[in-house]
Amino acid sequence: MDNGRRDPADLDANAVVDELYRVILSRRQADPATSYVARLFARGSDRILQKVGEEAIELLLAAKNRRSGEVVAEVADLIFHLLVLLADQEIPPAAVRAELERRRGCSGLTEKAARN
Repeated sequence: MDNGRRDPADLDANAVVDELYRVILSRRQADPATSYVARLFARGSDRILQKVGEEAIELLLAAKNRRSGEVVAEVADLIFHLLVLLADQEIPPAAVRAELERRRGCSGLTEKAARN
């Protein structure tokens, strides 16, 4: 049965993230009574940061308990809330991709030492 969704194997992660970020930006000024994203923005940066922390903790608990389905769902929740945080900070996802690309091929220990 066709539910209108594409096969996950055919998805481009960058395109999905960029589309979601655009949706988040578009809902920033929406009515907080009808939009979760607008409600987060209306409550301010502290609430957005709190939600990122909550989702990170939920992910850690799911991983600790080795519940793979919950881990996938919590990773998705965390990524969503991180995108809200990026929008709040006016940082496009491309900036994160550029930083990851900069680090590619570099030893994690070397990269960390360069930051300290």
